[in-house]
Amino acid sequence: MKNYQIIMESVSNAVLKENDLPELKEDQVLIRNEYTVVSAGTERAWSMDMPNAHSTFPYMPGYSGAGEVVRIGGGVTKVKVGDRVVVNWAGHQLYSVKNENLVQIPEQVSTLDAAFAHIASFPLNGVRKLHLEIGESAMIAGQGILGVFALQFAGLCGAVPLLVSDFSPERRDLAKKLGADWALNPGDKDYLEQIREITGGEGVRAVVEVTGSAAALQQALEYIAWEGRISLLGCTRVSDVPIDFYKYIHRRGVQLFGAHTFSRAKQESAPYHWTEQDDYRAFLKLVANGKIKASPIISEIVSPEKAHDVYRMLAENKNPPLGIVFDWTKIA
Repeated sequence: MKNYQIIMESVSNAVLKENDLPELKEDQVLIRNEYTVVSAGTERAWSMDMPNAHSTFPYMPGYSGAGEVVRIGGGVTKVKVGDRVVVNWAGHQLYSVKNENLVQIPEQVSTLDAAFAHIASFPLNGVRKLHLEIGESAMIAGQGILGVFALQFAGLCGAVPLLVSDFSPERRDLAKKLGADWALNPGDKDYLEQIREITGGEGVRAVVEVTGSAAALQQALEYIAWEGRISLLGCTRVSDVPIDFYKYIHRRGVQLFGAHTFSRAKQESAPYHWTEQDDYRAFLKLVANGKIKASPIISEIVSPEKAHDVYRMLAENKNPPLGIVFDWTKIA
């Protein structure tokens, strides 16, 4: 049995390679992935060797997928062959070897939708950290793949009005379909005035900053309400905008929350501070009950054999398709 892996050999140069499978340990399982999702912003930064991104070549990109258990080690008791499971931190590859502590996919949820569970857990963490209350205004700055999920989670928390911002009119249109009350263009000259008018002059109470742009964070600090909260979900690779911390944060009592996924609880969930696995379960339950939608995010489902074209497109397009999914079901 052979494995196939997408390997990033150099800047924006991806190849599909055939490799041997490792031997399973007693507590490990072998998973045949059906779908793995491209996290466009992060994987673009990695593949282009941007600051604060992936450090060395070659490496295997990708970290969110789902598949079926096809083999188990002798000591495995928590899953069985045939179970469908969420796969995290395993790269874009046909087979993944993981320990048995896996989150199983409910019968009502498709494997394709479940492949988004790990990526969706990032914005779920970012929204949790804001401690949103029903009736508070909220802004999701950026409508990439993380921002679209953050929008839906904030809506479930009762954010009103719920605003989003993005330069792309297509992404703004999708946001309106998924529950945004207002979808604004941050490039508009009167952008800040629009937000103040929508919020009755107060500014937005809570912001999820998903762009990773220091300029977007500066904008958020200008439209945030007095004593507002900002969750830093996007990875700011380059801090190229000076921020007056006294004027915008200290004096106004604004709170900034780091919401990188590595900052979350590791072993046991607590209020507003859940583990990855508990967030997977929450996401899957919400999808099963129709309260969160993954399918509208899917822009393209492609063969892993097209990996080089995908990463070349990411390098050349600063506004890539939202949800690119690698389909491994037809790979031998």
